[in-house]
Amino acid sequence: MERLAGRVILLWGWRRAITAFLAGALAVLSQAPYDFFAVCFVSFPVLVWLLDGATVASQRGFLRRLVPAFATGWWFGFGYFLAGLWWIGGAMLVEADSFAWALPFAVVGIPLILAFFYGFACAVARLFWSNGLGRIAALAFGFGLAEWLRTFLFTGFPWNAIGYAATPVPLMMQSVSVTGMIGMNTLAVFVFAMPALLAARQHRRLGLSLAAVLALAHIGFGYVRLAAPAKPDGRGISVRVVQPNIDMTEKWDESVRDRIFRTLLDLSAEPPEKDKPKPQLILWPETSVPFFFTDRPDALTALGALLEEGQTLIAGAMREEGGNSTKGDARYYNSVVAINASGEIVDAVDKVHLVPFGEYMPFADLLARFGLDQIVAGPMNLAPGIERHAITMPSGIRALPFICYEIIFPELVAVDATSTDIIVNVTNDAWFGDTPGPYQHFRQAQLRAVEAGLPVVRAANTGVSGVIDQRGRIIDALAMDTRGVVDATISLGRYDKLTLGYPGINGLVILFAFGALGLGMGVGQKLRSN
Repeated sequence: MERLAGRVILLWGWRRAITAFLAGALAVLSQAPYDFFAVCFVSFPVLVWLLDGATVASQRGFLRRLVPAFATGWWFGFGYFLAGLWWIGGAMLVEADSFAWALPFAVVGIPLILAFFYGFACAVARLFWSNGLGRIAALAFGFGLAEWLRTFLFTGFPWNAIGYAATPVPLMMQSVSVTGMIGMNTLAVFVFAMPALLAARQHRRLGLSLAAVLALAHIGFGYVRLAAPAKPDGRGISVRVVQPNIDMTEKWDESVRDRIFRTLLDLSAEPPEKDKPKPQLILWPETSVPFFFTDRPDALTALGALLEEGQTLIAGAMREEGGNSTKGDARYYNSVVAINASGEIVDAVDKVHLVPFGEYMPFADLLARFGLDQIVAGPMNLAPGIERHAITMPSGIRALPFICYEIIFPELVAVDATSTDIIVNVTNDAWFGDTPGPYQHFRQAQLRAVEAGLPVVRAANTGVSGVIDQRGRIIDALAMDTRGVVDATISLGRYDKLTLGYPGINGLVILFAFGALGLGMGVGQKLRSN
């Protein structure tokens, strides 16, 4: 192991860049749908050894001394995000005549930008790099900090955070209810990087023992939490999730709108399976309604005929408000609408966190001069919603909607889900086909269920649709690219959380504790050397 570490440390130039790139790309196998987390025990030790050799002459300026570490982290991140997010390019091929030009940006450009976060992580770690365990703590702090920044900088995109590699199954998801994703990202890197100590004697036993204790605590807590009896509050809700499997080439085709709507009606009207009650909540995917309800009052009449007393339909739909659409001054929203048994729209919630370049164009007026328009959302530029609120159904049960990738933001869900009974997530991942993207998206919804201690009901156009309980376990789901429904009954009430404090705050405490540990060991080494 010492010989291997030595060879990696001495790599330079393009060999160092390629090794970092490959180590990052390999780490993607730890994410859904592969879930082979063991690869991180290879990728992160290699990164540690690469950073051991990321040095320059001491007389160089402060920032210049960090360039090799930043470059190493950037190449690691480029490999990780390129291998993990290539599927985004599929959205450019749905309407290839119009958007094929954007394929290089989607496939390569986004990873190029996101890689700067991991470059930053390694530069921060290198600031107080030391021998032995200290540098592992420093790397954990750097990545934990970078992943936290990824949740909100430049509108945020915390997709495939490293912490998800440590949560492939419900048994290993439960710790996030204590650590939050901030703490999970930090702890995951700390444990994954620990085999780097096998190449040196310093802190080897201490580090490996600590990693083993953390791993056992992670799994043991999951076992205890899953085994703990549920404490429902006596309420329940029967739900039906509709997955219509509409081809994206037909999504905005006016000639097939009636057929699409009829498909949704027919699936919603199917009798429930034997011994299952009629659904109180029917959930349709994001933008599933292929027209504006204001243009089609007959559609609301049809829904009124479909729904029975006590039933509510929550459907993803585009919503028009104010102005005059013919003059181009109307506002459009990506929304969910709640419809009752009388065929009335009783509530609506607009998407608050829009996708840049997909649902709106940053600097739209400037980019329009170059002929650039939004890519994937639909035929209009969207406005963000002002606030998110729970939809109250006739039974008094409150359902909090998150549209598409809003579900990937831990802090967003944690703040808004404090006074609700279930989370609903509607999405249309058909843009990306049967690629890793939809599976990664579903995995992140599972973690939000664990963090919030609430069930998640999820409807996706082509998948993955399903029902997730308060512990992140899948009650039932539909396979990708299938048409059908999922019927399930959910017991409500927050389970005994078995948590300490608040996950978001705990995560920050964990993050900065590792920062202090790395800094302290780094300063101590410098003092001893002087």
